[in-house]
Amino acid sequence: MAKSLDEMVSAFRTRDLRATKYPYIWLDALAVKCRENKRVVTVAVVVATGVRVDGLREVLSLDVITSEDRAGWTTFLQDRTSRGSSGVRLAISDAHPGLTDSTATVLPGASWQRCRTHFMRNVLTRVPKSQQDFVASMVRTIFSQHTAGTVEAQYTHVADQLEGLSSETAQMLDDAKADILSCARFPKVRWRQIWPNHPQERLNGEIRRRTDVVGIFPNRSVLVGLVGAVLAEQSDERAVGRRYLSLESMDQIEPKPVPVPTRKSQKAVKYRLPSLHERMETRGGSGGVTPIDRT
Repeated sequence: MAKSLDEMVSAFRTRDLRATKYPYIWLDALAVKCRENKRVVTVAVVVATGVRVDGLREVLSLDVITSEDRAGWTTFLQDRTSRGSSGVRLAISDAHPGLTDSTATVLPGASWQRCRTHFMRNVLTRVPKSQQDFVASMVRTIFSQHTAGTVEAQYTHVADQLEGLSSETAQMLDDAKADILSCARFPKVRWRQIWPNHPQERLNGEIRRRTDVVGIFPNRSVLVGLVGAVLAEQSDERAVGRRYLSLESMDQIEPKPVPVPTRKSQKAVKYRLPSLHERMETRGGSGGVTPIDRT
C-alpha cells in the first residue's frame, strides 16, 4: 500500500502541465519539523496552486526545501515551468524572503501581488494597539474602491493621513504600493479573489491538520508522501468543483478567437448556382425541361 501511495504521489508531482495555461498562481510555504542526520530541523513545505483558463483551481507543485531563500524558491518554480506550466500573469503570495526575486527570474512578464491580509497584519504591528482599529479601517478603504485610478488615489490619501499618526506606517505603505496594487490592473470582477492569499491558506489548513498529528516526520520522503496524498485529493476535488473564477472573467485574459469567414467561403455563398428543382419552381414547374414520360 505504501508503495502504491508513493507511486501515486510521484505521478502527481511530475505530471505534465502543458494541457492548459494558468494565468494566476498562489504560492505559500509551511514550516514542518523533520529528522535529518539524527537532528530535528525545520524545513519548508512549498506549494503552488493555479487557476486554469476555464476558472477551475488545480494544485501544481509540491516540494520540501531547506530554507525559503532565493535558491529554494527558484528551484521550486523551475520544476513547475519544466513540466510545461505557462501563461502566468500574476503570482500571489506573502512576502517570503527570496520569493519576489525568484518570480522575476523564473516568471518573466508576470506581476507579483502581495497578500493584502498579511500586509495588514504587518502594518498593525507598527502602530499602538489603541490605534489599530482606526488604522485598519483606513487601509480597508483602499480596497473598497471601484476603479484602478480611485484605488491608487485612495492609497496615496491614506498614506498621507497616516503620516501624522505614524511616519513608519506611512513609509511602509509607500514602500509596498506597487506590490499591493498589482491586481488593480486586472478586471475588477476578480479583485476579491486575487487580492488575498486565502485559497492557499485554506489548503494549508488541510495540510496542517495532518502534519500536526505526526508532529516530527522521520524523513523528507515520508513528509512528501503524506502532504502529496492530501494535495492530490484536494486537486482532484477542485478540478471538478465550483469554478473559482467565472468563464466570463477569464475570457478577458484569454479571449476566444472569433471565426472569420474566408474569401472562398464568402464566394461559395454569394455565387451558389440554383439547383434544377429551384429553376423549375421559378419557371412555373418546367424550368425549360421537357419531362420524360415513363408510362
